[in-house]
Amino acid sequence: MNKFYKKPWVWFVLIFIVIAIGAGLEFKDLEGQKESFSFEENSSSESESSTKESFSYKGSPTITKSTTSNSEKSNQIEVEESKTDSSIPSEYKSALIKADAYANKMYMSKQGLYDQLTSEYGEKFSPEAAQYAIDNVKTDWNKNALKKAETYQNEMAMSPDAVYDQLISEYGEKFTPEQAQYAVNNLK
Repeated sequence: MNKFYKKPWVWFVLIFIVIAIGAGLEFKDLEGQKESFSFEENSSSESESSTKESFSYKGSPTITKSTTSNSEKSNQIEVEESKTDSSIPSEYKSALIKADAYANKMYMSKQGLYDQLTSEYGEKFSPEAAQYAIDNVKTDWNKNALKKAETYQNEMAMSPDAVYDQLISEYGEKFTPEQAQYAVNNLK
């Protein structure tokens, strides 16, 4: 007689049950610590114990980050549309939010950012949504090149020539030669 634990379906069911239980427990632990994105026509009223930080891109939705201090703290980023921005597809808005993070926290180049947004291994946005994000994100590309150059110099002990090559490389950071030269010229 075959033993039941040697049948593949038994192990599949057992693994599924363990994963479901684990996911349920983790969900309960993280409840109230979620970061959410919402697209709203008007911002909602806020309690007295909250702070609000806003920024916007030219011709694009206003992005507002709200931090509310309740018994369970949560961060919420809302994208408020003006009447003229209601025609902007949600994919474009999402691409813009991602572009802001990549450009202003990871200091990516324009071409590197576009490639990340459209890559099948990255964000998988359409070329049109990625181009919209590139055209509307507010960042200083020279500053991004300088930040990357400082990282290569300080953490990898690279020479200025090697830093320049890495910044302009199609396999590296993909900055323009002008941006890379600005970065190398301003290294300390």
